Amino acid sequence: MKGFIADLVVLNAEVSSYLQPLHELIRETVQTHQLNDVLDSPGGIFLRSINQVAPEDVQLLQAVARVTLRGDGGPLATQIKYPAPESLPEAKQFRERNQSFLSRETPEKLQFANGYGGFSADGSEYIIRLRSYNNTPAPWVNVLANPEFGTVVSETGLGYTWAGNSRENKLTPWSNDPVSDPPGEVLYIRDEETGVVWTPTPLPVRNKHTYTIRHGAGYTSWEQHSQGLGQELTCFVAKDAPYKLLTLKISNTSGLQRQLSCTYYLRPVLGVSDEITHPHVVSEYEDGVLYFRNPYNGDFPDQVGFVGASTSPMSYTGDREEFIGHGGNLARPLGLTRDRLSGSTGAALDPCGALQVGLKLAPGEEKALVFMLGKAKDKAEARTLHRDYCTVEAAQEALEAQKQFWRQLTATLQVQTPDQSLNLMLNQWLLYQTLCCRIWARSGFYQCGGAFGFRDQLQDTMNLALIKPELTRGQILLHAAQQFEEGDVQHWWHPNTGNRGVRTRFSDDRLWLVLAAIEYIQRTGDYSLLEEEVPYLTAPPLSGDEDERYGVPEVSGKTESLYQHCLRALEISLQFGEHGLPLMGSGDWNDGMSTVGNKGQGESVWLGWFLIHILRGFAPICQKRQDEKLAETFLAHADKLLAAIEENGWDGQWYRRAYFDDGTPLGSAENQECTIDSLAQSWAVLAGGDEERARLAMSAVEDYLVRRDAGLVLLFTPAFDTSNLEPGYIKGYLPGVRENGGQYTHAAVWVINAIARMGKGNMAWELFHMINPVNHTRTKIECATYKVEPYVVAADVYNVQPHVGRGGWTWYTGAAGWLYRVGVEEILGFKKRGERLYLNPCIPRDWSGFELEYRYENSIYKIEVQNIGRVKQGVKEILVNGKPSEYVPLQANAGENTVLVRLGTN
Repeated sequence: MKGFIADLVVLNAEVSSYLQPLHELIRETVQTHQLNDVLDSPGGIFLRSINQVAPEDVQLLQAVARVTLRGDGGPLATQIKYPAPESLPEAKQFRERNQSFLSRETPEKLQFANGYGGFSADGSEYIIRLRSYNNTPAPWVNVLANPEFGTVVSETGLGYTWAGNSRENKLTPWSNDPVSDPPGEVLYIRDEETGVVWTPTPLPVRNKHTYTIRHGAGYTSWEQHSQGLGQELTCFVAKDAPYKLLTLKISNTSGLQRQLSCTYYLRPVLGVSDEITHPHVVSEYEDGVLYFRNPYNGDFPDQVGFVGASTSPMSYTGDREEFIGHGGNLARPLGLTRDRLSGSTGAALDPCGALQVGLKLAPGEEKALVFMLGKAKDKAEARTLHRDYCTVEAAQEALEAQKQFWRQLTATLQVQTPDQSLNLMLNQWLLYQTLCCRIWARSGFYQCGGAFGFRDQLQDTMNLALIKPELTRGQILLHAAQQFEEGDVQHWWHPNTGNRGVRTRFSDDRLWLVLAAIEYIQRTGDYSLLEEEVPYLTAPPLSGDEDERYGVPEVSGKTESLYQHCLRALEISLQFGEHGLPLMGSGDWNDGMSTVGNKGQGESVWLGWFLIHILRGFAPICQKRQDEKLAETFLAHADKLLAAIEENGWDGQWYRRAYFDDGTPLGSAENQECTIDSLAQSWAVLAGGDEERARLAMSAVEDYLVRRDAGLVLLFTPAFDTSNLEPGYIKGYLPGVRENGGQYTHAAVWVINAIARMGKGNMAWELFHMINPVNHTRTKIECATYKVEPYVVAADVYNVQPHVGRGGWTWYTGAAGWLYRVGVEEILGFKKRGERLYLNPCIPRDWSGFELEYRYENSIYKIEVQNIGRVKQGVKEILVNGKPSEYVPLQANAGENTVLVRLGTN
């Protein structure tokens, strides 16, 4: 067909019989045209009897076909004409109401108010007010999720939703458009008397009155008063089920009888992208529920997406063109100019879901409606979820359960310090960002990854071990199962896809498994983790010229204890180059440095520090298991590696970052670009390098990488740009953006960690305070520079004019967990080791003290830290329930306990 390759499927509908004249005629026609060689071949002809094809497969063929011709449809010229539209409901006749309504606004005092919003009095909500088309500088979003289902919403609307995998199985579209922020879902309200259509969210129908948006842990609400109606829309995801609920409360303040309709619209995806899936999505309506299937979704082939409401719908449609109109848009949907929706569903439509319900309100009356969007294994399960949970009462209970979950989780540790911006982040927002977004959703506005990153989620759960140790344990075992028999691991993989992921030559990934096990055992004392049996993956190793391979490995028949998994990870990592440093492979922590060592000779100084830290941490575990010889071997490797770094990694005033395959140093004074990199300096402290050199190295970090004028801690400087150095894809970023010479917040937090370890309380707090997003958004002017959300951490902050200080990707960053941990453990000095709690703060000298409340196994520990002597570090005395102690013994069911910590010198 003029160069186009297509399959031609001929479905023969003649009645089954011994003689099949029509079938034979078709076959003879094929033979006459000498087409036998393309029968049953891709791009060829497929002859099938419709009686031998399952009805659902016939429907599938109709859904995916680009052209469908019928034997009884007349000549070809007739059938290829654009079909006349089916009869649609008539346009609705409306009348004007000669009455205007005033909007209302209830002011509320906010913390850190900046002209766009601020924190609620208790810090549990970030409240945004949009007035007269005043918009936030970028989308300020919330991530709402449980381990298997979630949605991302913004201040302007309902965003997108997924089930099982936030990339591979979107239920509605993800936009990643920070300019227009188009929603994949919309709730419309129509006045049935006047025909006025609006939305309770600022988009897609925007009005001049004030919108109040509340982002909280597990929910977001949009409030407004317009059209003589108070409106509150609340969106949340069930705590432990695959659906989300929209609760719309409307109060009639107009003094008139009001007749409204509410229409929930969405664009169904059921896959990666609606551009790919829309020809395959089939809709169906039954008993008040609108169902969607995509049989072409290979990873989730049997799932059913569904939409329902708490009251019986008055109309519905599965036809997007009918609802929006040809060439129309979501701000003016054509379907809402008609009396009702047509009820069109089935295959071969441009799919949508639109469910319309009616609502009558007497003067002064308030009513609530609930809409549900969910995923089920089949229609029966969907019906059950809709019947049991899509009611006003059930929605109220589900919302309270969600709020209660987060209240209890964050109540595990509460802090009260002289720095309220630190309190806000430690008491809720960093925990929420890490667990809800990083671990459960694995998605945000700027990235919908869906996959587990081997190093990524291990770090996230390591940093939550104080709050949810069982989560850390489970994540360690999950990641161990992604290790190959050779000891290397998948860099990332998609759950629910049969371990589909990428195998790489990244040199640090596998070591995070060992560190996570070390830290989990330190914090819990649970050595039984090491006995857990976990299988390996198996696949052909990467060939000499392969840096990575994407595929689906098999689960090996080999199963070993987690202890053995850790040993394999360590053994494969004990490979060193000519400078005695670990081989870098196709990247270490910095993925973008992908060609520094991918030829097999390049070495990483940072990886050397990291490996020393892990070898020294794992040796005591070996000793605990009576593996004395192995412990000695690991400690000897650590000592030898330390000597190699001090001999070949020191550059004179700081440590080098790496060596290229050809031996050229990186992160050296002799480099025009990437002269100094923070990683090798901060980890010199964290891994226990030479104290004097570590002090000099961190002094260089302060001199070259800390930009107090812009509130930045840079990853390295200068950025890669025009020099002959070719470190990898990192050079493809604009200079000063992301890892290429901007603030990469993950590494900035490690700098703070190192400074606190050195006992520099003033500077540790100063830098924490400086990179805290609350303090980048205190005024409207600061917001205009930083642009992104004040309540979550950004992965990166730009260091290039005219965008210095602009926030990059938010939400989906491991920096959140590290910032929480450094704030709690290093600055406030709160370190749990088994059933002992050690307290050794490193705080600013001018703090008079602070308070902590820790809940452990039904016991409460109220801790007061007094700094009467105005020191930065040093514990003079600890009193537990009035008795001196070196630490706080933790006991279950011990009631309320008081702990007094006095700082000072003995």
